[in-house]
Amino acid sequence: MSLLKDWECMTALLLEDARKYERALSDVQESALIEIILATVRQAVEGPPTGRGGIRKILSTKEKKIQMEDCAKITEHFIVVLPRLLAKYSLETEKVTNLLQISQYFDIERYSTGSFNKNVDALLREVKAIVLIHSNTNILETCSRIYSILSREELTIHNQVAFARTELVNELVEKLDQLLGIFWHKEDGVSAEEEGIQHLTSSLRQIAAFHNAHDLTKWNLYDKMYKLLVCELEQRPLPVQILLPSLQCAYFALLWQLPSMTESPSSKENIFLLRTHLRQYCNICTSYLSHYNRDLREKAFMILCDLLLILSHQDSSNNGAARLLKYLPSTSLQTKMLLFIRHHVFGEEEETKDMTESDVKVKENQKLDTLHLKRCLLAAYCKLIVCNVVEITAAAEIYKHYMKAYNDFGDIIKETLSQTRHNNKIQSARILTLCLQQLFQKHVESQGDGSSSSNSLDSSSTSFNNIKELARRFSLTFGWDQVKSRESVAMIHKEGIEFAFQGAARMEGKCLPPNLNFLIILSEFSNKLLKPDKRLVYSYLLRYVPETALCKEDTWYSLAWYRTSLLASDDENSAISSSQVWPSVSITRTSSFKRKLSEGSWSKISHTDRPNKTSETHYPSCLPTLGLRNRKRLKSHDSCHQEYSLLLGSATPKRKHSTPTPVKEEDSGEAALEEADIDVVGSEKDT
Repeated sequence: MSLLKDWECMTALLLEDARKYERALSDVQESALIEIILATVRQAVEGPPTGRGGIRKILSTKEKKIQMEDCAKITEHFIVVLPRLLAKYSLETEKVTNLLQISQYFDIERYSTGSFNKNVDALLREVKAIVLIHSNTNILETCSRIYSILSREELTIHNQVAFARTELVNELVEKLDQLLGIFWHKEDGVSAEEEGIQHLTSSLRQIAAFHNAHDLTKWNLYDKMYKLLVCELEQRPLPVQILLPSLQCAYFALLWQLPSMTESPSSKENIFLLRTHLRQYCNICTSYLSHYNRDLREKAFMILCDLLLILSHQDSSNNGAARLLKYLPSTSLQTKMLLFIRHHVFGEEEETKDMTESDVKVKENQKLDTLHLKRCLLAAYCKLIVCNVVEITAAAEIYKHYMKAYNDFGDIIKETLSQTRHNNKIQSARILTLCLQQLFQKHVESQGDGSSSSNSLDSSSTSFNNIKELARRFSLTFGWDQVKSRESVAMIHKEGIEFAFQGAARMEGKCLPPNLNFLIILSEFSNKLLKPDKRLVYSYLLRYVPETALCKEDTWYSLAWYRTSLLASDDENSAISSSQVWPSVSITRTSSFKRKLSEGSWSKISHTDRPNKTSETHYPSCLPTLGLRNRKRLKSHDSCHQEYSLLLGSATPKRKHSTPTPVKEEDSGEAALEEADIDVVGSEKDT
C-alpha cells in the first residue's frame, strides 16, 4: 500500500523528459499511471470504493489520523506538481480529465494559507488555458467545479479566484458575441459554415459548463440562447450541436434567477419578466419533444421534468413572487410526456438488418448507456407522479410494464408504487385497479370478434394469464400485514366488482356482462382480505348478481371462481356445498345499493335497509345457515360493518392543481397516510 501512496515517484515518472531516457513511458503507460494516481488519491481521501468489503465501517481514531495525514500529503505535493502536469498534458483529453479531478481532493483549508497562495495563480492559469482550447463537456465541467471550490467565501483566496473567474467569463462571453454576430450575418439569418458552427458549439459548451456552477445572470445570457432556440421553431433549422448547449444554458440562466426573485424583494416588472421567460422556455421544451433528433428530445424531456418539479413546489404560502412563478403542466402537456415515456422508455427498438460484426459489437457496447438513459428518463417522470405534478392516473401506464420490464426498471416502478401508496393508499389502490382494467379492456378488444359477451372471451389465453400474473404480483406488494393494507385491498375489490358488472343492466339477462371475467383477475387480491372483510366484500358482490345467475354456475364460471376465493374458510366451504343456487337481486336494488355505498352509508344498509327488504332479495341457504350455526360470528360480521362503514368508500387526494382525473371518484373523507411494504421478492419466496 505504501508503494501506491508514493505519489512523488509516480509524478516524477510523468514529468521526466522522454528525450533524455531510452526507456521512457509510452502513451498507454502514461494514461494507466495517471489513472492509478487518481484512484489512489481518491481511496486515500474517501476510503475504499462503494461495494468493496460490504458495509462501510466507521473509521477508528487511528484510521482517521492516517486519512488526514494522507490528505495533507496529497495537498502539499499536488498543489505544486499539478500545474506542471496540466501544462504537459493539456492537449490530451483523457489524461487531462483525470488530472483535473485530483484537485477536488485537496484540503482547501491548507490550500488557502499564505505559503501556498503563490501556487493558486499557476493552477488557475493552466485551468483557464484548458477551458479555452477544449470543448469536451466533462473537462469543462471539471474546470468549472475547480473555480467553484476555490472561490468559496470563507477562503482567503476567494477574491483572487473570483477575479480570475470573472476575467475568464468575460473572455468567453465576448468570444460568443463575436461568433453569434458572424453566425447571424448572412441574408438567411443563419451561417451554415462548418468551421463557424464548430467554434460556436465550443463557445456555447464552455459558457453552459460555467453557468451550471456559477451565477452568470449579469451577462444576460438567456436572451442570446432564446434567439437560437426559437429560430428552430420558426422553420429555420439549426444544427443540433448548437441547440443542445443553448437549451442547457438557457435552463441554468432561469434557475439562477429563481432564488433572487423568491428569497429577496423584487420588483413586479422583474417577476413578470421571469414568469414570461419560464413560460416561453417550457413551451420550447414541449416543442422539442417531437424534434427529429433523439438526443435533443431526451434532453428537453429531462429539463422539462426538473423545471416542472421546481416550479410546482415553490412555497407560495407567504411569498407573492413564488405564487406568480408557480407553474403546472396542462392536460395536453401531460399527455405528450406520457406518450414520450411510452415511446422512448418502453418502446421496442427496431432491429437493424444486415449489420456487420463490428456494428453488432458497437451496438452491444451502447446498450448499457442506452439503458442508463432510459432509467433516468423514467425516474424523472416518476418523480412528477409521486410529487403530484402530473395526474396520478399516469402511473397506470407505468405499472403495465412491471412484469415485462422488471429486470430493467422494476426497482423504479416498485419505488413509485411505494411512494404513491404512502401519499394516498386509497388512490394508489385505484390506480392499480385502473391499470388492470385497461389491460383487460385491451385483451377484450384483441379478441377481434366484436362480441360484447364474456362468453366469447378466452380466459386461458396468454394475454389474460399475463394480466392475472400481474395482479398476483401487485397483491404481493401489500406484504403480509393484512390490517395495514385492508382499506387499500378492499378498495381494489370494490372498484373491480363495479367494473366487472358494468353494462349488466343493458344486457337484461340475455348474456353475461362483458367484463365478468375480470373477477378472475380480481380474485388474486382475495387472500389479502381479512376474514370479516371477505364477508363484507361478498355481501357487496351479492348486490350486483342478477337473477340470471341462479343455478348457472357453469356459465357464470368467473363469478363462481371469485366467490370461492372470498369464501375459502371451513365454515364458508361447508355452507357453499349445501347450496346450489345464487341470490336473486334486481337491477334497481343494485343501483340503490351502489348509491348508498358511494354516500358512505354502509352501516345503514347493513342494519336498516336489509331487514326491510327481505321480500325482494332471496339469499341462498348458505347465508342463514351460517348465521344460525354461529351467531357470534354473525354479530362480529355486523360489528365489522359498523367499524368499516367507510372502508369501501372513496378518498380523493387533493392535487396541487385542478386538472380532472379520469379515474372514477366518489365522495368521502381523505384516507390516512401510511408507509407501504413493497417486498415482492420476499413475498414470492414465501408463496
